[in-house]
Amino acid sequence: MRLETAIDAGGKERRLPDLPPLDCLDPLLPGDGPWEVELGFGKGRYLLASALKHPKRRFLGVELVSKYYRLLRDRARRQDTSNLLLVRGEALYLLSSVLPRAFASRLHIYFPDPWPKSRHYRRRLFDPETVDLVLGALKPGGELCFATDFIDYGQRVLEILKGYPGLSVEHRSSPWPDGARTNYEAKYILEGRPILRLVARLSDHQPDTRLPFHPEGRIGIVAATATRTRPDS
Repeated sequence: MRLETAIDAGGKERRLPDLPPLDCLDPLLPGDGPWEVELGFGKGRYLLASALKHPKRRFLGVELVSKYYRLLRDRARRQDTSNLLLVRGEALYLLSSVLPRAFASRLHIYFPDPWPKSRHYRRRLFDPETVDLVLGALKPGGELCFATDFIDYGQRVLEILKGYPGLSVEHRSSPWPDGARTNYEAKYILEGRPILRLVARLSDHQPDTRLPFHPEGRIGIVAATATRTRPDS
């Protein structure tokens, strides 16, 4: 059963079919501050704290798990948070079909499911064939912050990002300056578990909002297109 997309803005929850096309999110939240996005916010530790600390910025959180979405929704309402927009749904679907392009100044992705089995790699958020969708949320000059304790996956993400045109990548050797950003991170720091952290910045000279395919992913996308369009024999 498909989970219906729900959107909560300023304490008012609506379903996606009840909203006009989201080619611009600005009407959903007051102000004109920059947008920051967290994909897979979990219990919302970082997202809510950031929204409260930076009231002039606007924050969008995306989460597939309904209990976590409801948990943060209710916490944000109790705090009377007016600069936080929450969306319940699958991130790649929303990025490809619902959310606008090139609108965010910063994108946060912390401890995503690594899908460690090889047959599940294509379910990962970072894949050569879908990374353009993820980075496409960033405006030119925007920044991606990423962390994982699954080091093999982190190294693969680093490899994918380094191979992406117009993106510079920094491998952080120390924790974030503001401390642990998720409950997982706080726990893993206490346990002494290694954590791979990356900061990537998109060139501010991108020609348009439709980013190019990753060099590794282009072949698979072209092959899939050719298969779909092959005439019947």
